Amino acid sequence: MFLMDDTIQDASALIIDSNANSRSLMSAQLRDLGVGTVRQTSRVKDARVMLEHQTYDIVLCDYHFDTSDTSGQDLLDELRREGLLPYSTVFVMVTSEATYAKVAEAAEAALDAYLIKPYTSANLAERLASARLRKRILKDIFEAIENQDFQTAADLCLARFEARGKYWLYAARIGAELLLRLKRFDEARTLYEAIIAAKTVPWARLGVARTEVAGGNLQAARRTLENLIGELPDYADSHDLMGHVQMEQGDLHEALKTYQTAATLTPGCLLRLQRCGSLGFYAGERAEALRMLERAMSQGLRSKLFDMLSLVLIGLMRFDNKDYKGFKYVHDALLAALERAPGSIRLQRFDLVFRGLAFLLERRVGQAMVVAREFTEHANQGNFDLEAASLLTALWIRLSSQEVELEEMMPILQGLGMRHCATKASTEILVAMTESHVAAAEQFRECHQQIFNVAETAMRHSLRGSAKVAVELLIQQGEKTRNSKLIDMAGLVLKRHAEKIEGAPMLSEQIETLHARFVKPMANTTSRGHPAGGIALRAPAAAPA
Repeated sequence: MFLMDDTIQDASALIIDSNANSRSLMSAQLRDLGVGTVRQTSRVKDARVMLEHQTYDIVLCDYHFDTSDTSGQDLLDELRREGLLPYSTVFVMVTSEATYAKVAEAAEAALDAYLIKPYTSANLAERLASARLRKRILKDIFEAIENQDFQTAADLCLARFEARGKYWLYAARIGAELLLRLKRFDEARTLYEAIIAAKTVPWARLGVARTEVAGGNLQAARRTLENLIGELPDYADSHDLMGHVQMEQGDLHEALKTYQTAATLTPGCLLRLQRCGSLGFYAGERAEALRMLERAMSQGLRSKLFDMLSLVLIGLMRFDNKDYKGFKYVHDALLAALERAPGSIRLQRFDLVFRGLAFLLERRVGQAMVVAREFTEHANQGNFDLEAASLLTALWIRLSSQEVELEEMMPILQGLGMRHCATKASTEILVAMTESHVAAAEQFRECHQQIFNVAETAMRHSLRGSAKVAVELLIQQGEKTRNSKLIDMAGLVLKRHAEKIEGAPMLSEQIETLHARFVKPMANTTSRGHPAGGIALRAPAAAPA
């Protein structure tokens, strides 16, 4: 019997393959190599849930599945991207000669090893031994990450890269990701560019674009991505980031096309299905949005990667289609999620939307208005983000279509607009939720213009040497509107000109208070801190004046 290392008998393995004979063979091979625990599954959907809830030391995954659009690579990419697969896990892709090129390319990025069918037990042992050796050599990095000591992990990666130590390229990728997370954007860009100079790989070029996005330079990111997509049109991750850039620039329809390209390249990717479905909803392509979101629901409702916002958007579309049975089905799914997490404010707000719509379906308009007012009371809370504002808008708009006078609606929407119309993208999201209500759409655009005017006036004061006036204006308007862009901008202007501003500490304290109340709470309202449905529903920080 071939033993790869002394701890192999304590290792656990998961085999993912739709062919029963293949699973049986791989299981026998792993046991012969000394692996202590071996589990199997035939479906990617089940494997995703298993990997989300249990850590495995080894994963053997087939690339192609006859009964699913999702490939093994799609599964790996999704789990890695969302941080649901520990770096310490050895992920081995099993592939045929026909898909070798794609798998070999992926091996340069996040894949630990691959095997080409047919292969022998000796081939498997060699690949596992090599991958496990790399995990042991980089153990200090992985342990720091597991302990959430990202600073130490990043420094260890940088040291290995600079010394060109063993597995330096692998460590460099991890290090660059960590530097982005730590907002050390310049260092991340330097690292990505050094990797490109040493060995040109697509993920490093994409990393450069990510640093440009993080630094607020969307035009530079767009140029980088256009070049990358032109050379590698099948690299789905670059389309993801391009869609994000287009979304931030307020171009919903172009962003949708780009996300659709990414989803077409990886049709089984749950996150990309939801991105397309959500953006299709906002862009007004409801039939396509419903198709993609329902497909995502059928594929991954039990998965941690499934965003419950998808259920609400499906519910809105089924309400509009007067699909009573379909509406009840998604509401029941939401209630089941709420039962599992009764303390979730986000899910409670989703339930308010469903309850209001349910009353409207039953023509109980009075009760629907009570629910809408209850939801509106949430708007005063610090964590009432763009996502919540868009859904509250959707509920009031549908109430207004019931042929009742709603004098209170427009002032409520104006308050939402002044707080959340911080960018063109956030404004277009809210406009999309107004459906055919022209006055509401115009009011949101007017709110965006007012916020822009305040920011522009503050910038003029700053450029003319009146930085204190600029900061005081931004604080005053930030407190009045609760707009995160104005609050963030106040902090940035003060930081840049603090030495010239009398009473800077007191102003800083005021900004911190506003930031804690209306900006920080908004950063953690979606699952795992990721944008809902893959689309940024929180305004980014303003550029310094």
